[in-house]
Amino acid sequence: MVVHPFFLVKVLLWRGDLIFFFAFMQVISTAIPDVLIFEPQVFGDDRGYFFESFRQDLFEQHIGHVSFVQDNESKSGYGVLRGLHFQKPPFTQSKLVRVLYGSVLDVAVDLRLGSPWYGRHVACVLDAERKNMLWVPKGFGHGFVVLSPEAVFSYKCDNYYTPSHDAGFMWNDLALGIDWQLPAGAIRVSGKDGVQPAFGSVDLFHYDDYRQEKLYKAKRS
Repeated sequence: MVVHPFFLVKVLLWRGDLIFFFAFMQVISTAIPDVLIFEPQVFGDDRGYFFESFRQDLFEQHIGHVSFVQDNESKSGYGVLRGLHFQKPPFTQSKLVRVLYGSVLDVAVDLRLGSPWYGRHVACVLDAERKNMLWVPKGFGHGFVVLSPEAVFSYKCDNYYTPSHDAGFMWNDLALGIDWQLPAGAIRVSGKDGVQPAFGSVDLFHYDDYRQEKLYKAKRS
């Protein structure tokens, strides 16, 4: 794991007070280089807190150009598992996901045929305390399970939800070997997610077409 700190000196007017501080965001690499964890510095006192949850220049530096077009939010109880999902081409989606309340185990699975990490996954606990986020690129399946009594989950997408191209694969496929960190009896899935096809049936993504440097080219000035 490699941590890339991002600093920026800023002057902030917060609740009537002029505050001079260093904005700070850790960008943490994972076992799959295209999947990144973002963990912000939270500035707080007895009145509350402030932090930057998204910076376009930070994304340009570490990922390339991303234009988010839709934000989604869901609330779920303990043991609810939503996944594993993706959207078929040409309506593929990248996601920046985080938790507003509670905690979840978030999982991204590499679907890119020919990828050195094909079939491997990144699992990361996201929680409202740290306010950390996971970047899930196109060509990956995504899902999460709620570890706390309740959780509010939020994510940004760079393409619109298209029901006709909504797809998924089995959350407990043995080929993936995902440890969801909960007893099997505690996990609750929707009727749709309970009958998703096997991981091996997904053959829509090829590594050469879904390399990060190809998908997220820097925006021309």
